[in-house]
Amino acid sequence: MELPVQSLEAPALTKAQLADLLFEQIGLNKRESKDMVDAFFDLMAERLVEGEDVKLSGFGNFQVRMKAPRPGRNPRTGELIPIEARRVVTFHASSKLKEQLQQELLGDKA
Repeated sequence: MELPVQSLEAPALTKAQLADLLFEQIGLNKRESKDMVDAFFDLMAERLVEGEDVKLSGFGNFQVRMKAPRPGRNPRTGELIPIEARRVVTFHASSKLKEQLQQELLGDKA
């Protein structure tokens, strides 16, 4: 089932909009839809915090990476400031998603 994301008015897809799409397209009630979206994102966040990768088939992979400490600079004053080591999440699109993006780009030019 394909969800009509293009019809959404906001420039970003929100959790509330995802819940509304579940309500409209799947037939879940609004409370179930909201709970399902919240549970999905809570589970993703929990796995990432634990240092596990999250792989969504046909969409992409979210990975936790460790960034080393490095020297930084205050752009306003030029003062050196240390940037501490930290964990960040990276996203890598699947080849299927990359194909869809390119088809959409090529479709717009035709």
